[in-house]
Amino acid sequence: MTLSERDHSVVWHPFTQHKTSSMQTPIVRGEGAYLIDENNNRILDLISSWWVNLHGHAHPEIAKAIYTQAMQLEHTVFSGFTHEPAIQLAEQLLEILPPAFSKIFYTDNGSTAVESALKIAYQYWHNRGEKKRQRFIGFKNGYHGDTFGAMSVGKKSGFFAPYEDLFFSVDFFSYPSTWTNDSAVEKKEQAVLTELDQHLKLYADETAAMILEPLVQGAGGMQMCRPEFLQQLEQLVRSHGVLIIYDEVMTGFGRTGEYFACLKANTTPDIICLSKGITGGFLPLAVTACQEFIYQGFLSDSIGTALLHGHSYTAHPIGCAAALASLKILKSPEVARQQKMIENTHRVALSELRDTVDQQRYCGTIAAFNLKMSPTYGSNVSEKLRKQLLKKGLLLRPLGNVIYFLPPYCISEADLKNAYAILIEEIQGVTA
Repeated sequence: MTLSERDHSVVWHPFTQHKTSSMQTPIVRGEGAYLIDENNNRILDLISSWWVNLHGHAHPEIAKAIYTQAMQLEHTVFSGFTHEPAIQLAEQLLEILPPAFSKIFYTDNGSTAVESALKIAYQYWHNRGEKKRQRFIGFKNGYHGDTFGAMSVGKKSGFFAPYEDLFFSVDFFSYPSTWTNDSAVEKKEQAVLTELDQHLKLYADETAAMILEPLVQGAGGMQMCRPEFLQQLEQLVRSHGVLIIYDEVMTGFGRTGEYFACLKANTTPDIICLSKGITGGFLPLAVTACQEFIYQGFLSDSIGTALLHGHSYTAHPIGCAAALASLKILKSPEVARQQKMIENTHRVALSELRDTVDQQRYCGTIAAFNLKMSPTYGSNVSEKLRKQLLKKGLLLRPLGNVIYFLPPYCISEADLKNAYAILIEEIQGVTA
């Protein structure tokens, strides 16, 4: 049996309708920006393998850090114990997060980072005696993960219909998506802010927090907003005394052109969720970072006010070691040059596409545009395009009618330009 056949007989894949899907493509190794399948075909990874790979596959510095740590300490319980990699990583993250942040809580993936943030926000008010604060605010098309809390605040993403009866109360608002030459952006932003202000005048004292993906909504269609909107949003929400959670699971670690989207937007939330790129794609790890006043809200003489939450692999030493190695690479001048090259290549390529697609947009190393077709997720056209691109050696994963690029920072300028050229040809083929 081939690897694909063996896989089909025993594995249940995520986001896959196995009755209609084709066999999965077996990957046997990775080199830089490329994945290599069992037939030695090289596939240019233009989505960083679900947005986690920052510096390229099988990066030797991160691999070495993992080996060294594994030979010293592979795991320890993290309640009552600690270790150097977790302390050092927390120190280094706090050096590049906004100054108001003081504490790092470790989990193991984006969903659990968000789940932790929601519990922290809820319990913060509970500990203060404000037990009416049981509502949350989110944006339509926002996606925050697949655990029940994360699904609740991502209900309007359209992914979770079978579970909606089990969700807690969340109030959703439109996201003022924008793109290049969008003349209506300020009007859209003001409409959202006005509606939100009216809502908070009625329900602020019942609301624990607002959660959002800053600058770029990911799985909801790579929708983008302006820093100016986030600045006004922060001022408004703070004026009503509601906490702000930034889900930077995707946007963190340089994706928007700064270490974090909050820095690019010049805003400071109360809680930030980080994962995906934190280890450069090598190991599961996540962080929920908090401002000091949030942490202080859990301190008392009673265990009942503590955050009674954790995971078996919390602050996994090997994952922390991988993250430290990835951070070191991220801070290098070479990565900064690569990020600027990627952004500039996106800008030029999107301008050349303007007559064939809609709503071209980019933010740092992330670029997206809409095909002129129905936006249905998993549509026949987008699936046909994905397969055609894979045959040409490109890994792209359309979100309905949205095509996006989110490459690892090691990608070459020639490879990225060639990918755009191939994409233009294939778009003409599937939409003609």
